[in-house]
Amino acid sequence: MGSTGAAAVWGRAEQQDFRSRVRGTLLGAAVGDAFGAPVDALALDAIREAHGPDGPADLAPAHGRRGAVTHLTQLTLFSVDGLIRAQVRRDTGAWHPPTDLHRAYRRWAATQRDWGPDLRREDDGWLAREEWLYVRRDPTRALLLGLGDDTMGTPDSPKNPGERGAEAAARSAPFGLLVGWEPQLVAQLAVECATQTHGHPTGYLAAGAYAVVVHGLARGESLDPAVQRALGLLAARPGHEPVSSALQHALGAVRQGLPTAARVTELTGPGTAEGLVAAAVYCALVGEDVRHGLRLAVNHDGPSAATGALTGGLLGALHGETALPPAWLAELEGRPTILELADDFAMEMTQGPALHGPAGSSPGWLARYPRA
Repeated sequence: MGSTGAAAVWGRAEQQDFRSRVRGTLLGAAVGDAFGAPVDALALDAIREAHGPDGPADLAPAHGRRGAVTHLTQLTLFSVDGLIRAQVRRDTGAWHPPTDLHRAYRRWAATQRDWGPDLRREDDGWLAREEWLYVRRDPTRALLLGLGDDTMGTPDSPKNPGERGAEAAARSAPFGLLVGWEPQLVAQLAVECATQTHGHPTGYLAAGAYAVVVHGLARGESLDPAVQRALGLLAARPGHEPVSSALQHALGAVRQGLPTAARVTELTGPGTAEGLVAAAVYCALVGEDVRHGLRLAVNHDGPSAATGALTGGLLGALHGETALPPAWLAELEGRPTILELADDFAMEMTQGPALHGPAGSSPGWLARYPRA
């Protein structure tokens, strides 16, 4: 990875706004995931039979409880962990964030096969010791295969070269929170990390586009210009046409009348990454508020958890944490962990030099995010 651009100057108001958007992005993605999980495998007719024509209006049980998240949220949290670790490791002269993200995703993979945290692994950091993460929540085969060994997929040699699913995009919102980076570097990092599990251009370019949209929102832009920037960056990349076309279709659909489940279903298409990212953009654009946008996002024939997570990440980055439905947050699985990680990320990005560097480092911070 190249230079990340000039360091931002953080005043008090800017720090508070950034922290609210970080919290909003991570909590929004998790709430959307949890909202969509109970209907994830249901066709639209079955959703309507169970919840009425507008789909679910509240959290419902999945995985044995209300507010349960899936592997999508688990991996998003490890994306954040990996980004913090990359910043901390930079003090050593080592700077290759895709490697740090791969190590983080491998720590997630360990949660899918181990009974619980292994306290002998001192370099795991605090997130990998969160016992609630040691559950399988329907991870896809592509994720388990892609992260099943130490070999890291790269753009030149991607893992699962035929995989077009949305899982890589759905864990990519944290890359967009690197507001001090230039958009093209955000896109490149998201693409490189996506190829660790999703090697089809549709899968990894959708992840890059989604990260760039979140990046624009986290910088205070509105949704349409953020999508336009993503389209501009996509245009130079081979194989971008399906993703670009899907995003343009989403923007055009906004002008086609009131939003309907049929229109969201049309955008999701066969349930691959470009369609779900496009549907998320559409739902975030036309939703009257966060609750309405998320109801649109899960009420269709496609994968509801992923569409909900992608939409929630956009709405949270756009509006901040206070716009999210409080009753849903109250029941959200893992909310204390998500908040703690969000605040750590915001603190690292705004005050990192005070936490670690040549002049000295906080022992507590390095225990949470080891340099190893």
